[in-house]
Amino acid sequence: MESGHHGDRWFDLELLCQQPRDVQPFALTLAERLSTFDLDAVCGPLVEGAFVGLMVASHLGCAFSYTERVAQPTEDGLYPAGYRVPHALRRILFEKRVAIVNDVINAGSAVKGTFADLQRCGARVVAIASLLVLGNEATRFAAENGVPLRCLATLENNLWSAAECPLCMAGMPLEDSGGFTAAFPVQEGSSET
Repeated sequence: MESGHHGDRWFDLELLCQQPRDVQPFALTLAERLSTFDLDAVCGPLVEGAFVGLMVASHLGCAFSYTERVAQPTEDGLYPAGYRVPHALRRILFEKRVAIVNDVINAGSAVKGTFADLQRCGARVVAIASLLVLGNEATRFAAENGVPLRCLATLENNLWSAAECPLCMAGMPLEDSGGFTAAFPVQEGSSET
């Protein structure tokens, strides 16, 4: 996965917003759950998270921003992707109350990267929201940072480092559904099956 973790659940989300009218009711419900935060802006990580974020911002009548994925190699191979607000949008977020909105949060690399860069911009992240949260990493991250987490649904999920992956240990071939190993090559010393 983008975070460098291995897991046993994957969703192809590229088609999620192909028909925006199908996602609109869910974006409206998410916007309603964020309506008490007096937001100045919504920020969504590209790609699908930004599309959902734009819909939520539209429903709330507030500004919209997004973050772009950038490579940031790490020693352990986990979280090799960072997220950055484009230069032209950075100063307008200074001291603004912002909610991070995503489509699905799993290991949380997009949300964590967006959160870190919004802080570098001087924004005040006051909420994190997602259509779906997998596992408990998002809940842990939100609690550690004192930020409320709002979502429409949750599902259990398993994540492992490459070295601890029981699927790899059992000899199951690695399936890179998201194309992340091409964008973020596997670090030397990590297992690749």
